[in-house]
Amino acid sequence: MTKKLIVIGAGMASGRALEHLFDTGGDYDVTLFNAEPRGNYNRIMLSPVLAGEQTYEEIVTHDDAWYAEHNVTCRFGEKIANIDRNAKTVTADNGDVLSYDKLLFGTGSNPFMIPLPGHDLKGVIAYRDLEDTERMMAMGPDNKVVVIGGGLLGLEAAAGMAARGVDVTVVHIMGHLMERQLDEAAGYLLRKALVDKGITVKCSANSKEILGENGHVKALMLDDGTELPCDLLVMAVGIRPNVALAQEAGLAVGKGIHVDDQMVTSDENILAVGECVEHNGAIFGLVAPLYDQAKVVAKTLTGEEDTFVQKELSTKLKVTGCDLFSAGDFADGEGREDIVFRDPARGVYRRLVIENDVVIGAVMYGDTADSNWFFGLIKDKTDISEMRDTLIFGPAYQGGEPPDPLAAVAALPLDAEICGCNGICKGTIVEAINAGATDLGAIKATTKASASCGTCTGLVEQVLASTLGDAFVMPTAQPMCGCTDMTHEDVRRMIKSQKLTSMQAVMQECGWKTSCGCHVCRPALNFYLLADWPLEYQDDPQSRFINERKHANIQKDGTFSVVPRMWGGITTPNELRAIADAADKYMVPTVKVTGGQRIDLLGVKSEDLPNIWADLNAAGMVSGHAYSKGLRTVKTCVGTDHCRFGTQDSTGLGIKLERELWGSWTPHKLKLAVSGCPRNCAEATCKDIGVICVDSGYQVSIGGAAGMDVKETELLVQVPTEDEAVLVIKAVTQLYRENAKYLDRIYKWMGKVGLDWIKERIVDDIDERAALVDRFELSQAIYRKDPWAEHASTKADSYRPLANLSLEAAE
Repeated sequence: MTKKLIVIGAGMASGRALEHLFDTGGDYDVTLFNAEPRGNYNRIMLSPVLAGEQTYEEIVTHDDAWYAEHNVTCRFGEKIANIDRNAKTVTADNGDVLSYDKLLFGTGSNPFMIPLPGHDLKGVIAYRDLEDTERMMAMGPDNKVVVIGGGLLGLEAAAGMAARGVDVTVVHIMGHLMERQLDEAAGYLLRKALVDKGITVKCSANSKEILGENGHVKALMLDDGTELPCDLLVMAVGIRPNVALAQEAGLAVGKGIHVDDQMVTSDENILAVGECVEHNGAIFGLVAPLYDQAKVVAKTLTGEEDTFVQKELSTKLKVTGCDLFSAGDFADGEGREDIVFRDPARGVYRRLVIENDVVIGAVMYGDTADSNWFFGLIKDKTDISEMRDTLIFGPAYQGGEPPDPLAAVAALPLDAEICGCNGICKGTIVEAINAGATDLGAIKATTKASASCGTCTGLVEQVLASTLGDAFVMPTAQPMCGCTDMTHEDVRRMIKSQKLTSMQAVMQECGWKTSCGCHVCRPALNFYLLADWPLEYQDDPQSRFINERKHANIQKDGTFSVVPRMWGGITTPNELRAIADAADKYMVPTVKVTGGQRIDLLGVKSEDLPNIWADLNAAGMVSGHAYSKGLRTVKTCVGTDHCRFGTQDSTGLGIKLERELWGSWTPHKLKLAVSGCPRNCAEATCKDIGVICVDSGYQVSIGGAAGMDVKETELLVQVPTEDEAVLVIKAVTQLYRENAKYLDRIYKWMGKVGLDWIKERIVDDIDERAALVDRFELSQAIYRKDPWAEHASTKADSYRPLANLSLEAAE
């Protein structure tokens, strides 16, 4: 007989418990309540969403189809108001009364808000869920944000906003960052890396009061009287188990909801899992023990025997692009010795704490490849006296043999943890490999190793390589989407080799599992066809993302951002008057100067888009394509026009490049800059393509980045004339268009094909360069049109807010 299971909270722990329950065939009718208006998503990945590296849709763990497949009744955006344990019923906040056979608490935790004076002002938030993330995403270069808390969550919040150009200050009460995970030396390196990213860090700083104005936060005051102005204040100082509902129901509660080894509370019909749990005096914040609990919950619900056992844990994290690892006890103490390795040039630091010839603690920064091996030494209390001289260099250097790239993972014992998020050890992965899981996708599906944050992916692949030997082939790419088993590269090869010139032809020839594709593959196919067959293929606007369909960036409130193009950052009084008039006429709430030397009109209503375009067109202004997977801006300095250091006409070259490249569709957004001298005021060395003007000509570099990944461009070629610089940039843009995976920026594409491969085609082969330029100009002749001018005459009704935003996923 089917039993009724009510789950309170659709978080990662309860979601994993449901996965195990359904996998074991548990016969339950499941109703899932969640206070958030959505289902299970990977909270670990909110930081990449904040930084703009991923979207919310990409971190959803269980979508509507998954819940429907498993017949889960979803009541999202609803809370449980009361639990009657005697009657075995719950009452929803709308008054509905539901009965249960088993009840599962997955209520998680609440962020701790320091009760400072002013903590209830508007603009004071925590960093816990998607709404908090969206509040931070709304901040821009004109805003100041203060983050209280120098732990993992606070630093990820700060780094994500800094990547968006926000002025961020981190305030931390302790002497160094992440003091629970890092020693002082590693904390210093982390602080230095954050400062290099433009984040102000104040350690040993005690917050005294939050100051406000008209009910909104305006500054944080420290106890020394320092005031830190801010438009948003983020508290990231810790979490506390959410136990209020359990307390009201009369369950045994301490720091968290008390559970036994089977995850059963003081009521035999009620279980609990996740951050709301207290087990043998311990509460839990890392995901690995939560997933262990989820396995036990599923077994208990199906009547099987299993026991939750607390394990010694290590911490392996990636904070703002920096790899960190810590385990054991690394505090100073009598009778303890340190072995320390420092490489300041590479930003690498390792420290081992040894007591009685046993490693009892380890801290690693910058290079954590050997962290699992060191953690194994700590757990097993291994005598390291025989390898002390080479210990700090890791397992590859033990025994006096030359280092083998796979020696470290081969030396790991079978019980060594590989995937910290899911608690998967090497032995589990080896068993899966021996059972037929011979690639990363199969390992993810059978063990869930590397299926959460992904930081252990390389290690999992090394286990595959060391186990399979020559039979292992390092994967090149994942399938394009769920509609096909083919990779982006496979699909594109077929498009070119078989001259497939329509989307339906691609889907037919590639054996698409669906008849019309999905929101992941359609935009990619549309770009590939457009780039490869500009004469034969006609652009499909409905296969573009919402921003590209609307020719403006959609905002969180459903309004739009309109950015007219300013060639090379140059404008005129007439253009400025037209922008001001448009802002007044359409009651634009925010007018902002962007980092790309343009003016952004934020808050334009959907129905006003055609009219505001028409007014700006009348002043000679065209779309800035601030929404497109294509050329955004060419940033310039004033060069020889005005600057005494300028060596070339950087402004003129920037304008020429922007006029030649505007309207071109590319795999991802494309940003250029031209600096008139090596002082680099236009920041050309962190753009997709940058030009540094020197006395002898023009240095063209590619592959820069200034987001979560910060990369300096690499020199492609130096040319003597402006015209040759333009040809090189056209050619490299076309090479990128023809060969890169959709949604890969130039630096990611360059990392796959190599700079030498690009040089061979652009620098060494002049004929190939000319052919690339010809193909680029052919495409521009067809597609270089101003969408604002084309659509300004469209009836306003067609620009009302769209009901279906299904292609918004990768914007």
